[in-house]
Amino acid sequence: MRLLLLNGNTDPAITRTLARRARVVLDGLGHTEVALVPATARFGARYVASRASAAIAAHAVLEAVAEHFGQFDAVAIACFGDPGLEAVREIFPGPVTGMAEASLTLALRLAPRIAFLTGGAAWVPMLREFCALRGAGREVVDIRSIPPTGDLIARDPAAAAVLLSAEAQAAAEAGAGAVVLGGAGLAGMAEMVTAPVPVLDSLDCLLKEAAARHPRTRPPRPAPTPSQGLAESLGRALAGLEPGKAS
Repeated sequence: MRLLLLNGNTDPAITRTLARRARVVLDGLGHTEVALVPATARFGARYVASRASAAIAAHAVLEAVAEHFGQFDAVAIACFGDPGLEAVREIFPGPVTGMAEASLTLALRLAPRIAFLTGGAAWVPMLREFCALRGAGREVVDIRSIPPTGDLIARDPAAAAVLLSAEAQAAAEAGAGAVVLGGAGLAGMAEMVTAPVPVLDSLDCLLKEAAARHPRTRPPRPAPTPSQGLAESLGRALAGLEPGKAS
């Protein structure tokens, strides 16, 4: 399987970190046959940390999927909050996995009440809405954050680990049976966080779900939509044509 590992942020350094860790994780899971196709969003925020940047990232994720058509068999959106997840599922026929959705699924297998812990206060209401749409309200998922956003956490993980450990401890004391470290910038940090409950890496969760190749029912394909001003490949996808092929 060729897996498009798509960073919805525009920081290529984070993409490289994600790809390195992803290879180690997949090999450790015995999925040596999975070939990674790393990609970075072409435009948008260097690191998604607001509603506006998340909306732009959804467009960038769609474009990246359309641009890479034919190069992969499945998509893994490596950006917490899963920008563009449902939209990508409309245009791409194969499996599409999101980082937050996968983390929610796997964490709830470990405990009936969990916590999402990420960087940046703006993510708290956004993730509450994300979880509520999937039937997991505040009584199920405790959403917490520390002040530094994910890009700042990635630059100084040791300092961030102290803040994350304190919040993870508080989440466990409040009843969480597992804590998810959410965000591309937090990839690989789970082992640095001290807590009395399991601490999950959202990238690891994404890869476990993506490599499992769960069958899915593709949503009904919408009617072809004429568009203007989009990248050619994305315009073709919205028009019902496979990007890169003659009509």
